[in-house]
Amino acid sequence: MSSSQAKQADGICDGVCDGIWHNARIAPAGNPGQVIADGALVVRDGLIAWIGSAVELPEEYGNADLPRHDAGNRWITPGLIDCHTHLVYGGNRADEFALRLAGASYEDIARSGGGIVSTVRATREADEDSLFLQASRRLEALLAEGVTTIEIKSGYGLDLPTERKMLKVARRLGEHFPVTVYTTFLGAHALPPEYQGRADDYITLVCDEMLPVLHAEGLVDAVDVFCENIGFSVAQSERVFVAAAKLGLPVKMHADQLSNIGGTELAARFNALSVDHLEHLSEADIVAMRESGTVAVLLPGAYYFIRETRLPPLELLRRHQIPVAISTDSNPGTSPTTSLLLMLNMSCTLFRMTAAEALMGVTSHAALALGKADRHGLLAAGRAADFVVWDVESLAELAYWSGLNPCRTIVRGGRLSAASKKGVSP
Repeated sequence: MSSSQAKQADGICDGVCDGIWHNARIAPAGNPGQVIADGALVVRDGLIAWIGSAVELPEEYGNADLPRHDAGNRWITPGLIDCHTHLVYGGNRADEFALRLAGASYEDIARSGGGIVSTVRATREADEDSLFLQASRRLEALLAEGVTTIEIKSGYGLDLPTERKMLKVARRLGEHFPVTVYTTFLGAHALPPEYQGRADDYITLVCDEMLPVLHAEGLVDAVDVFCENIGFSVAQSERVFVAAAKLGLPVKMHADQLSNIGGTELAARFNALSVDHLEHLSEADIVAMRESGTVAVLLPGAYYFIRETRLPPLELLRRHQIPVAISTDSNPGTSPTTSLLLMLNMSCTLFRMTAAEALMGVTSHAALALGKADRHGLLAAGRAADFVVWDVESLAELAYWSGLNPCRTIVRGGRLSAASKKGVSP
């Protein structure tokens, strides 16, 4: 058997991964309860041409001279989606971590000039190449665990030149690495030092100058705002949403992490794609989310890292059938994690989500949170061939293990990702 044939027989392809992937257990939407037991899928020109039970493989493919990739009865899911990250920034906040361990609260640190503002200083000082190299290390770790789609927010510049620089780096990451990147403008993340005491003036800058310019330059896919007592008020957040709506941009919100000041109700009124964090979410807010189709994004890494004690109201979200996504919230201050698989484990152990809920939270529900359910989170004919082959007996293992990466093969856009584990014996 040639080296190429051996790789194909072992579910590995060289470069372009066209052909028939068979002998697989396939969860097309990432739901372990909806499985094609003896599954196969056909990849042609970067797209899924067909998916279903192997016994139903159309003759046009079965009789064609196509490469065959034996998955070895492994599991195949859609590529994972990290739908809430702050991946591009300068420096780190390890020293603040030490302060927090010594008893300082997140609010204490923020009000004393640390927190987000300290990262703003480091990000403003870094050039584009430096930010790209720093973010690349974090992105590579996520890709190695099967992430094929990611959202990256700005928000550590808080002035036009640095916000532009961050968003350009995010776009560059998507061009350099095998991942689809969606950018979110988070100019309303914190109040920059030069605008202390003038929050309304800063929101004017965000709405009237920064957002229109960055949108015109093609750097913005969505708009976010940090609506909290230590962030921006409901009225200020509404101004940002109105500005986004004028440009036809979808919105999302950091809300109800530290308090409930009405952010989620506002987000639902603007049909936000998602509201994220949500430890202080009320049932009235959840009803509003259901009516607006807004997705709940839970961020267990931040909950864990700042040692939060109030759990998000998962049972109420279930009762009202709100789609729940899970993400790393990868950021330097409150969730310095680069492992989406670890977030699966934490969402189950900390929030008591089921393994199935967690898996849908990083596939189909994460796609909804990005407003991209028509492109990601589901394996179906006509969709991009973004999928992962997992070396596990049960998909529950993806949420079970902590520190073990069972990712075997990653295919993104019909091509083998460099993050795949080549040459690993079955």
